[in-house]
Amino acid sequence: MGYEDNFLLIRKSDFLNELSDEDYVSLNLEHNIVVADKGTYVYFDAQALNRLYFVKDGYIKIGCIDDEGNDIVKEILQPGDIFGQFTLERNNMQGEYAQAYKCTTSLCSFTLEDFQRLLMLRPDLSVQYAKKVGQKLRKVENRLMNLLQKDARSRLLYFFWTLLPLDNDVNDTSYSMDNFLTHEDIARLTGTSRQTVTTLINEFANEGLLDVDRRTIVIHNIKSLQKLAKIG
Repeated sequence: MGYEDNFLLIRKSDFLNELSDEDYVSLNLEHNIVVADKGTYVYFDAQALNRLYFVKDGYIKIGCIDDEGNDIVKEILQPGDIFGQFTLERNNMQGEYAQAYKCTTSLCSFTLEDFQRLLMLRPDLSVQYAKKVGQKLRKVENRLMNLLQKDARSRLLYFFWTLLPLDNDVNDTSYSMDNFLTHEDIARLTGTSRQTVTTLINEFANEGLLDVDRRTIVIHNIKSLQKLAKIG
C-alpha cells in the first residue's frame, strides 16, 4: 500500500479525516496502518497492551474465552469504531482478544504516547475524540441494560437500532446497510438462541419492519423500530 493510499485510509470513516498533509508527515502516520488477514488476531490476552485502534475497512470481533473454554463475543466492530486502550489508560485487558472478522481488515493503530502527542498538536481533535469515547461507553452501558431488562424480542429490536449510524435522522423512513452478521452472531450479541433470532427476524419481515438476508439489512420503518425497541 503506497503513501497516498495510506493517507486516504487513515482519513477514512472518523474524525481523523481532519488531519492535514502536514500532520500526516510530522506524526509519521504512514507506519500506523495495520492490515490483518481474515481470522488473524490483532491481540490476544493482552495484559500490557499499549495501543488503541481505529477500524478503517472490514470488521473486528472483540471477545474472550471463559473458564470453560467458551468463546464469548462482546462486540463486532465496523469502520469508524475504536478499540484497544481507547480510554488512554493502561487497563489490564487479560483474557480479551481482537480478531479480523469476515475479511481482511485495515486498522489505524497508535501507541498511547503517540496518540496523546497527536491530541496535543491538534487540541481541536480532543473534543471530537472525547465525544467518540463517550458514545462507545454509552453504547456498552445501554447494551448491558438491554440484556438485563428486556425480553428477547425487545433485545433484538434494540440491537438492530444500534446498527444505525449515530448521526442517522430518525425522520428518515428507511435505511439499508451491508450485512456482516450471521444469525449466530446476532444470537451471541443479544443473549438469545439462533433459532429465536431466526424466528423473530421472520416475524419482523412479516410485519414489514425490517428484512435481513446474507448481503443486506434493510430497516423499512425507523420510527416504528425506535418505538418498538423503546428508545427515547
